[in-house]
Parts: sequence; structure tokens; C-alpha cells
Amino acid sequence: MTYCLGILLPDGLVLASDSRSNSGVDQVTRVRKLTLVTVPGARVIAILSAGNLATTQSVVTHLREAAGSGEAGRDLHLAKTMFDVAELVGLRLREVIDRDAKYVAPYGDVSASFLVGGQVVGEPPRLFEIYSAGNFVEASPRSCFLQIGETKYGKPILDRALGADSPLNHAAKLALLSFDATIRSNLSVGPPIDILQYETDSYSVANLTTLDDDNAYWRRLRDGYSEGLTALVDGLPAPPRGPG
Repeated sequence: MTYCLGILLPDGLVLASDSRSNSGVDQVTRVRKLTLVTVPGARVIAILSAGNLATTQSVVTHLREAAGSGEAGRDLHLAKTMFDVAELVGLRLREVIDRDAKYVAPYGDVSASFLVGGQVVGEPPRLFEIYSAGNFVEASPRSCFLQIGETKYGKPILDRALGADSPLNHAAKLALLSFDATIRSNLSVGPPIDILQYETDSYSVANLTTLDDDNAYWRRLRDGYSEGLTALVDGLPAPPRGPG
């Protein structure tokens, strides 16, 4: 299992993924699940993946190898909009699943999903979730975050504290706390966490950070949140114990 999160805001995008992949309790590995395709000054495309690792790696490899090739319908550099990028990712996913499904079925699930976010010059940043069928939905101000993988543990804090106009650094903190909640509750999700804070019209991935267990900021954030939450609960009134 994995957890990937994308947040769309007026100031840009926050995109984050964990790095744990497992095929049973005794086969746990670290795999980067955030892929970047960039053209300086023209486009930044981030692809985050969850699901069958062989499927996601095949899709991403096909996309990376075709980037810059000039091949219409396959080259991410030729996509005119982020919608076109999402369509390309969905098409590659369908191709891989159609090719591999009958061989994988006796052993496991071939399905996969992606978050695709970024900006192509001429339009604002956009964010999409690609389903295993290859179709997709787009984030909007009314629904400004999308999740794939192990989503349920990290959703409540986003529902409670994230606004459609939240500053980018505030959203990044909430994203990391969403990962903290997921990691605490599910052993199949774990660091390092890759997190990109993309600023609108920057066409830069300079704000990409990797946080491991021993990262000082990551430890301070987790400990501070835990201590603050405990103090808050301690300060709340106790529930009534008798009738009425």
C-alpha cells in the first residue's frame, strides 16, 4: 500500500508521496512514487503513483522514455494542457493493464492509480486523479485535494483544517500531518516522504524535499503536533457522567 496526496490552491500545488512498497510483511522496500517531467519555463508535470508497482513503473517508464520524442499522442512535452497530460497517463495505464491483466490475475491485482499535477504555460496549475480504468477527475476550489492509496487516516485533518485559499506553507504542514496520521495507523505506509511545494508560474521544482525518519523538521512537527493535541484534549471539559 502507499499514500499520495495532491492539494490545489491559488498559490500553487502541494504534492506528496510516501516511499514504502510491500508484498507481505517480510518484503518491504523503499520506492520513489513521485516522478517529475519538466521543461524549464514551459511546464512542470508531477506524476504520483499507487497500486501494483510493476504496473505503475511500466506506465511511468513509457511516459519518461517518450517525453521529448516528438511522437504525437505519447510525448508529454507536446501536451497543450494538463488535461491532455492526464489523458496521456490514462491511455498508457489502459495499455499496460490490457497487456498484463490476464498474466497477473492468477497472482494478484494489476490495478493502479495516479495523481497528475502541474502547470503548462498558458493555464493555471491543475490537479487530476487517474483511476485504474484510465478515466479521471479534476480537483477544484470546492474539492481542492485528491488522495490515492491508503486515504482514510489522513483525510480528517484535511477536511477540518484545509481551506481552498490556504497558503502553500500551511497546506504543506497539513499534508505532512496527514501523512503522520496515516503512518501511525498503517504499517504499509512509511517514509521517506517526498513533498513538492510548487508555486504558481514558477515552473520550478526547487521546493522538492525528502523527509526521512531522522529529519529534524519531521520529528519536530510530529512531536509538536502530538504534544499540542494531547494538551488540547486535556483542556477540554469532561463529558457528563450521569443523567442529563
